[in-house]
Amino acid sequence: MDQAVTPHPKRVVVLGSTGSIGESALKVARDIPDRMRVVGLAALRSVDKLAAQAQEFGVRHLALSNGAMHEELRIAVPHAQVHPGEEGLVKLATLPEADLVLIAIVGTAGLRPALAALEAGKDIAVASKEILVMAGEIVMETAARHGRRVLPVDSEHNAIFQCLEDRDPATVRRIILTASGGPFRKLPAEQLGGVTLEQALRHPTWEMGRKITIDSATLFNKGLEMIEARWLFGVEMDRVDVIVHPQSIIHSMVEFIDHSVLAQLSKSDMCFPIQYAVTWPERVPNTLEPLDFAKLAKLEFEAPRFADFPALDLARRAGVEGGTLPSVLNAANEIAVAAFLERRIPFPAIWETVARTMEAHERIDRPTLDQILAADAWARGFAEECLVDGGEVGYGHETMG
Repeated sequence: MDQAVTPHPKRVVVLGSTGSIGESALKVARDIPDRMRVVGLAALRSVDKLAAQAQEFGVRHLALSNGAMHEELRIAVPHAQVHPGEEGLVKLATLPEADLVLIAIVGTAGLRPALAALEAGKDIAVASKEILVMAGEIVMETAARHGRRVLPVDSEHNAIFQCLEDRDPATVRRIILTASGGPFRKLPAEQLGGVTLEQALRHPTWEMGRKITIDSATLFNKGLEMIEARWLFGVEMDRVDVIVHPQSIIHSMVEFIDHSVLAQLSKSDMCFPIQYAVTWPERVPNTLEPLDFAKLAKLEFEAPRFADFPALDLARRAGVEGGTLPSVLNAANEIAVAAFLERRIPFPAIWETVARTMEAHERIDRPTLDQILAADAWARGFAEECLVDGGEVGYGHETMG
């Protein structure tokens, strides 16, 4: 009898290793060491945490975006090479020994490394929404040209990926993204203007970074996911829907043209989609908590409140019109969320800032990467001007002190 061949561990670079997604990825590496080996780590500024990760996993290639702290990291991890800035991210993304690059960097910083990884013959696992929202067409065309895969790590897109299993997009009637609804799912519309930062950061299901937690509260998180799904799975925006599912047990669903629906379920733990992205197309055992259906009690669903949470309609418009508009939506939202986190604007001003920036933008069809980044920069400047003039442009709320 032939002896079973044990696959070699997948060699993974984690860009954004000190954030919540990165830390979950390292949990997966600890859980399945025979299937995942970490060969590169990158962070923004967390020297101590990055150094500890490098020591634990024996990583010899590191990148730190904050140039002022490179020497500190070199001293802390003398056995490793420390690569600086954006070029450092690209260096890690193209390491000859890497098989997969997990991109978990918030913002636009992951875009060039993602393209570089694909061009270098690496698969990429995407946890950073901005990559596909801003440049989905370019990213997917680059992946196709080099015969590489773009593997989704977001729980919703990973669920869809599992349900589709490379089926023809023509067989899909609807992709149905599930949304927790955030902390204000039941809050009357007239009270949204008075919500506090602390309330917005109190997510009912997930523990995430501050920016993405606010995006969940506004539903911009789900709007960005709609645009991502359009590119990841090759469907038009009118075939991407959202349903509110407060328990976050069903991570998303696919309805096919025969009206059959497949759903993916698991506990709310980012380790599940990360592991599948690493081990795909195989499934391997782990120590994660399984579902106990007898304890679930019930699964609820309800339609989103589109009028009260306009992020979904703004995102659908950006996805339909395309070009540079999704980049503008994303950039304006980042500026507005940062202002809310600094208590400079009320909660509804996030939506209003994005809407005003989109209205003012002169869209470019089929943009180059440079045009996308230029639109991103323009939108950030315009959105900041909206915030400065917030008392005069009709936000209708007092600035939060």
